[in-house]
Amino acid sequence: MRSGEFPVATARQMHLVDISSEVRLLVKESGISTGICYLFNPHTTAGLTINEGADPDVRLDIIKGLRKIVPLDYPFRHMEGNSPAHIMASLMGASLTLFIEDGTIRLGTWQSIYFCEFDGPRSRKVHYRLLAS
Repeated sequence: MRSGEFPVATARQMHLVDISSEVRLLVKESGISTGICYLFNPHTTAGLTINEGADPDVRLDIIKGLRKIVPLDYPFRHMEGNSPAHIMASLMGASLTLFIEDGTIRLGTWQSIYFCEFDGPRSRKVHYRLLAS
């Protein structure tokens, strides 16, 4: 087993950051050939997701779609004014489980792992746990 955390810097209020390379490196350095990679985001206004990584417009479309689903100007009651970020984070989820096979994470051909910032820019972190099977 190996666990820890790594930093993620976000540059905009809403920003999907590709963290696939960081996760691949962690798995490679662990020496685990077969197992599970757990990722956990401890922030209430950010999420994690897996989606297409080939076309950067997909990230922009996800943000546009979330803005359409969760109105930024709705009169929410939360005093900090970031209720849309909390809702979007809940829609994305706080954790991911990935298979490790042949010493690498198993993703689909076009898939990438994204840290989803909804209340940035900020310095964030992602916790990970790698388990051999």
